[in-house]
Amino acid sequence: MPKSKVRKKTVYTPPTDRRTPVKVKAVGPSHPVYVTIMLGMMVLGLAWLVAYYLVPTGIPVMESLGSWNFLIGFALMIIGLLMTMRWR
Repeated sequence: MPKSKVRKKTVYTPPTDRRTPVKVKAVGPSHPVYVTIMLGMMVLGLAWLVAYYLVPTGIPVMESLGSWNFLIGFALMIIGLLMTMRWR
């Protein structure tokens, strides 16, 4: 059986006239206050949940909120977690 001819493929090079160069802004590290607030939100959320579990009848505000304490505690921790995405 005869062999088929092997075709050479040319290497693709993108056209240089269609690409517009984009300047990237050099961003520095996050402000220390941002990091403090980020960590504070996570710790505050954790402290809220711990306080709700350990002292459910001692804090009147938490007693009146009932199960909403879980939402408040987890929301504070999630806000802190979402802030880590913008941390540089």
